[in-house]
This record gives sequence, C-alpha cells and structure tokens, in this order.
Amino acid sequence: MRRLVSAIAVVATLGLVVWAFLPRPIQVELAEIAPRTIQIAVEEEGVARIKEVFTISATIGGKLGRIDLHAGDPVVAQETVVAIIGPAAPALLDSRARSVAEATRAAAQSAVDLAQAQLAQAKATLEFMTSEADRARALYGRAAIARRVLDNAVLEQKTAQAAVDSASANLAVRERELESAMAVLDTANRNGAETCCIELFAPVSGRVLRVLTEDEQVVLPGTPILEVGNPGQLEIAVHLLSRDAVRVREGADALISGWGGAPIAAVVERIEPSATTRISALGIDEQRVMVILGLRGHPQDWQLLGHGFRVIVRIDIWKGEEVLSIPVGALFRDGAEWATYVVRDGRARLHVIRLGERNESFAQVLSGLEAGDWVILHPSDLIADGIAVEPRSGG
Repeated sequence: MRRLVSAIAVVATLGLVVWAFLPRPIQVELAEIAPRTIQIAVEEEGVARIKEVFTISATIGGKLGRIDLHAGDPVVAQETVVAIIGPAAPALLDSRARSVAEATRAAAQSAVDLAQAQLAQAKATLEFMTSEADRARALYGRAAIARRVLDNAVLEQKTAQAAVDSASANLAVRERELESAMAVLDTANRNGAETCCIELFAPVSGRVLRVLTEDEQVVLPGTPILEVGNPGQLEIAVHLLSRDAVRVREGADALISGWGGAPIAAVVERIEPSATTRISALGIDEQRVMVILGLRGHPQDWQLLGHGFRVIVRIDIWKGEEVLSIPVGALFRDGAEWATYVVRDGRARLHVIRLGERNESFAQVLSGLEAGDWVILHPSDLIADGIAVEPRSGG
C-alpha cells in the first residue's frame, strides 16, 4: 500500500513539473473583421482669404495726405474717399544749382529788357512810317508824286507794323522765360495751401484690410496705399501634395476646423492645373497644388473668420458603405505583402491579405479574410505562426 501511495505521489509530482514547464498561451487583444463604413480624407493646413482683394495705389506722384482709415473700417464703392494726393513741394537747390538758376534768371531779365527796347524801337519806326505813308497819300491826292512812291510808303508802314508785332511776341516769350527762371528759385509755397488734388475712391464696398502707407509722405506713381475687400466673400486656399491633389475632385465635400470656432462645411470649387515647389518644415522640396474651397451655409457662421486666418482643411476623397475592413493596428508587412495574425482554434495563424483603401483607423480587405474572423491587434515579437494565444482579460 505504501508503495502505491508513493508511486502516485511521484507521478503527480512529475505531472506538476511537466505542467509547469509547458508553454502557456500568450494573452493578446483581438478585433473582429466586419463590414464598416470607411471614409478616406486628406487633411492639410490652409488659409482663409477674401476672394477679391483690391490694392489701391497712387495714380500719380505727389504728396499723399495722412490716411485716416484703419484696418476694419467700412468703405462704400465710389463714395468713400480713401486717399488724397496733392502736388509735392519742389526740390531744394544746392549752392551750385542755385547759382546756375540765379544766372539763368539774370539772363532772362536781360533778355526781357532787350525785347522791351526792341519793341520800343519798332513802335518808333512804325510811328515814323505811318506819318510818311499819310504824307504820301496826301501828295498823291494832289498828283504831286507817282503811284510807286505811295506804294513804297504803304509797304514800309506795314513792314514796321509787322516788326512791332514780332517785337511784342518776342517780349512775351522773354517774360515767360523770366517767370520760369524765377519759379526755379521760388521753392516756397506762396499760397500756403495746395491748389489742386486728386481723390482716390474705394473700388468696392467692404472693409479696409490693411493700411500699407498711413503717414503723410511723397509717393511715386504705383505706390500701394491700402487694401480693400469684402469679408463676406471668403474662400479657403490650401496647398496639397500633388499625390493627394490627383485624388481630389471638384464638388467634393470638405470640413474647415481649427480656426477657433465651430467646424464649417465647405466644397471644393477649383483645383489649379499646375504645381509649385515648396519647402517643408524638414527642408524637403515638395510639389504642391493649390486647391480652392467655397464655404457653405450662412455667412453668420463664419463672421469671425478673417482674411489670412489659419485653418485645418479635411477633404473627402473616398467613402465606402458596408466595406469588409480590418483595423490598421492588426496589419504588418510580410516581405512586400500585407499580413495579419488570425486566431484559429486558439492559435495564431499568419494570413497574407490584399488591401484596398484605408484611413488612419481601418483598411479595406479585398481578399484573405472573411467577416467574423478575429485578428490580433498590435502583435508583439512573441507572436508567430502556430503560437497558442488567448484573449486578454477584458479585451
């Protein structure tokens, strides 16, 4: 009897030792393969901007008056005066230029004096020729002189009259030259106020976006003064990677968020046909395409969204209903193929699968799995084909 008891004890001890050293199932977290709705979207930073921004520039060179408008002030098209440009003061003369101008003025004054003397001489000659012509007419009336002598006297009178007219015109020219020479030296504003000005009106109703030139100053033609736009006509501009832009279609739904307010529905209105090279934060050259989105709903929904505000744009590019899907956490690479571990009869089985569309949470399963299969999420290095597994408590 003792031997039987001892044998049983030895067998039990050996059984316990064998059981203790047997490999135990690895606890894993499982997920079910099931039909789901998968939505694929591309997300990128964008900027809100007014569709039509008008930059008002100086039409002529001159002295720009101080701008009283500020960013945010309302303007009315063709009614609100946004800027006034008047004549600028003449340039100051250095000593050399002033000496030249004074010499020019003195020469012009001398020319005026000469012209006045020539006019006086011409008038004296005309007076003499007029008296000679009158005397010749009287003598001819008494048949005291020949007709030719009278004609010569009349010709000389007309010639003297033409000389007076020429001297008068020459005097007028010399006087204008003197005024021009004196104007060069006259740098002061005698009137104390500008005699003319040009008013610039707002080209569109809206608000002032930026005042580029606020202080009173002398400007050149084409100098930007301020920007005007209608905040009620906003659009969203976003630069997408070219590989993402090819999947976006006009009319696609989008969502605008990350601007500080409630999300705003939007729609893709235009995709530009050319790409530009932009440098990423990592210093990598990227080809990006401009995509323009229009906002939906009432303007009151985005009245706090302003020109140049940063936003987050999410554009839908694909959506599938009741699509057989697998969590992306259960996927890993097996060579060039996608694979996952399926739990069959308490053991992990390696399955190579083919995927379709996918987002950050789920991927579309085209082949290799069936609805109702259970796969292992985030398999560790301990998991291999044929390893015994069991669901984690609470998983």
